[in-house]
Amino acid sequence: MKCRHCQTELQDTFIDLGFSPPSNAYLKAEDLRRPETYYPLKVMVCRQCWLVQTEDYTHYDQLFDTEYAYFSSTSTTWLEHASRYVDMVAARLQLGEQSLVVELAANDGYLLQYVKQKNIPCLGVEPTRSTADAARAKGIPIVEEFFGVALGKRLRESHGAADLIAANNVLAHVPDINDFVGGMSALLAPQGMVTVECPHLLNLIAQSQFDTIYHEHFSYLSLVAVERVMRAQGLRVVDVEELPTHGGSLRIYACHIGAAIEATPAVAAMLARERAFGLEDIGAYAGFQHKAEEIKAQLLAFLLEQKRLGKKVLAYGAAAKGNTLLNYSGVHPDLLALVADAAPSKQDKYMPGSHIPIVSPQRLLAEKPDVVLILPWNIKDEVAQQLAEIRNWGGRFAIAVPHLQVW
Repeated sequence: MKCRHCQTELQDTFIDLGFSPPSNAYLKAEDLRRPETYYPLKVMVCRQCWLVQTEDYTHYDQLFDTEYAYFSSTSTTWLEHASRYVDMVAARLQLGEQSLVVELAANDGYLLQYVKQKNIPCLGVEPTRSTADAARAKGIPIVEEFFGVALGKRLRESHGAADLIAANNVLAHVPDINDFVGGMSALLAPQGMVTVECPHLLNLIAQSQFDTIYHEHFSYLSLVAVERVMRAQGLRVVDVEELPTHGGSLRIYACHIGAAIEATPAVAAMLARERAFGLEDIGAYAGFQHKAEEIKAQLLAFLLEQKRLGKKVLAYGAAAKGNTLLNYSGVHPDLLALVADAAPSKQDKYMPGSHIPIVSPQRLLAEKPDVVLILPWNIKDEVAQQLAEIRNWGGRFAIAVPHLQVW
């Protein structure tokens, strides 16, 4: 396989998680009687541009289909994050009624609803029918296509150049990263700004976040890699911020190379930090497989011990990262009978691979579990607060990543 960005032949494996179905391919009851498609889940490192990327086995339209079940508005923490971002960026860029904000991967309108409230013209690009319809129900105009250079040029002709292009947690999801970033360059106004949010590869390695690896994530991003990709498409990184979201993310600001926007010292500082960590040295990627194996062993030992003691362990959060963890660990309903999730789109379905049934949070509480394993550990505080009722019968919470914790 060749690197998606620079076409260098890839030789170095970051991690091999075996075979699993796509993490968002939730099953209906009738699907349980049919064969399930599994794909290899292997991640490689490019020694030339340092883009970390999955091997190609699935096509994006198989991963992001009309029944895609991830709705951003399910998490109140994420809605608050989106609202704060809109307030900040509208003030920073002085956006108003003459501006145009375009969000790529607009999902269910979780972010653009706040742009709309400020009477700033906006447009969402969202290829999945289920979430696009939810955004339209909020009165947000949506273009239901996959984004790239061709669509970027078309939108510029039909809607004008974008003063702000927001791309939250989407750059990792695109198979052709050059075409996607090139599309942003084609759509962006001469003095406009792009903001990209993505989980930070440095944190993924440092905190053993192997469960954030799944087929829908084609790339695992650092600033050193993103800066190279953007520069190749005529964009220049001018600022970067660290965010607590998704276990530690970057918000990267970029503009056209010729724009009259000065870079902040934060860019050079983050590049230096990543290089000091070793993200441009293959040695920094060694040993990650062993970390994942240790987490798997800890989780299985805990679940088996709880079963031996006659304790009831249920899970919360039918998130993609949970599916990676459960499938890699080989966990099935005999060890984890139910997973609760607040998203109605996931309830009464089954987790891919493990076939664990997904229920409502109310059903989980009615079961009075001894332990609730929180699969989306990045929102563990929010979940623990929502399910605080389990303390009434001595129930506890647990997470498996970056290591097993019970409290």
